[in-house]
Amino acid sequence: MSEINVSIDRNEQPDVSGKALLDTIICGDYVLLMDDENTIIEKGAVAINAGAIVAVGEKQALVDAYQAKEVISGKGKILMPGLINGHTHSPMSLFRGLADDLPLMTWLNEHIFPAEAALVDKDFIHCGSLLGLAEMLLSGTTTFVDMYFYPEVTAQLAQKAGVRCLLGVPCIDFPSPGASGFDQSFGLAKDFVSQWSNKDSLVKSAFVPHSPYTVSEINLKAIAKEAQAREVSIHTHIAETEFEVAQSLKATGKTPVQFLDAMGFFDASVIAAHMVHLTDEDIAIAQSKNIGAIHNPTSNLKLASGFSPVQQLLNNGVYVGLGTDGAASNNNLDLWQEIHLAVLIHKGNERNPEAVNALQALAMATSLGAKAIHMEETMGSLQPGLRADMIQVDYTGLIFQPMYNPVSHLAYVFGAEQVTLTMVDGVVLMKDRELMPAVFNDLLANIKDQQAKVMHWMNNRG
Repeated sequence: MSEINVSIDRNEQPDVSGKALLDTIICGDYVLLMDDENTIIEKGAVAINAGAIVAVGEKQALVDAYQAKEVISGKGKILMPGLINGHTHSPMSLFRGLADDLPLMTWLNEHIFPAEAALVDKDFIHCGSLLGLAEMLLSGTTTFVDMYFYPEVTAQLAQKAGVRCLLGVPCIDFPSPGASGFDQSFGLAKDFVSQWSNKDSLVKSAFVPHSPYTVSEINLKAIAKEAQAREVSIHTHIAETEFEVAQSLKATGKTPVQFLDAMGFFDASVIAAHMVHLTDEDIAIAQSKNIGAIHNPTSNLKLASGFSPVQQLLNNGVYVGLGTDGAASNNNLDLWQEIHLAVLIHKGNERNPEAVNALQALAMATSLGAKAIHMEETMGSLQPGLRADMIQVDYTGLIFQPMYNPVSHLAYVFGAEQVTLTMVDGVVLMKDRELMPAVFNDLLANIKDQQAKVMHWMNNRG
């Protein structure tokens, strides 16, 4: 690919050499665009100005065409889009390892819900969100879709840290941290969407009903109506367990997907976490209603929820992204682990070595994931006009040699430790395994304080 793919404001003043001025040129021995043609540019680069990608092409061509304030070397590096965590509960990082090896409903009702009721306040969210943000930046995640309490705290921290995210107030029919019940949580949700409605902000808002088994039909309809009116997405859990599906069939005669479809819930833009237990009709609905399905392989394995029919979803044109879920059910926010599992477990489960190939798994964490969360016009691939969210991955270690196919290595070999640079909106937020924003100062001491509170509760609960 020798030509330069360009989208630049020609009002930019050239320097004395006649070259257009811009902020940054970032390079890579291999540049993975994750575009529709699956383009890989050897000795490539991306030109960035005002947080947006203005050109992609061969390094020398871009250096000849533009004068950049900074040129970031790509020697020994793969340059690619940043990873997208399509479903998580980032402040739950403080519950990492709290209640392992339990069924979902036991885990929720006997451990997580009581812990949240006793411990979750704004200080908890502040510390847990920072811990989650730090882990995601260190592992190359540049966008995350979050569902947790006091999201205004997470939003402010994400904005200060420079991380892209989609957040909302969890709506649920019973009391939860910060809300006495559905009416209050829905009111707070509407306020949050109004507050974070700036389309140019890194922080985007959504409506976040927990699930069809914790929110009544009348309340789900109200959320869907409000989301449509405000033109924002809905982020929720759907069809995670066999128990959930059986409960829905018994109560309504429909699967969760069919139940939600019948009430017009999917007339809004929906991001559906898990989507594990699906019928052919459910999958057809997901495709026709443009539902983004977020696959959470580690969480589904740990909680024994089952195997999402990912290959069938992909074959039927459903946009599938990847998510870590929360660190209480994972136990980390490392999307590389999800890529590795996504490319492996479906082969074994389906007895098919061609199920979910390396490129598909990588796309679920980047370009396809962006479509699943309805943000492909913002990021997910390296193309002119999109925001400059990208990472560099080091492939020079001895254990990564030889490398015949970068996509294969990214899906099967690399891990979080190989990410050496994380950039969001053209700003470097992590370099050489060091976090740049000062917002992370004193984080470890704050974690220790919260850990002591959690341990005191564990030792004294009834």
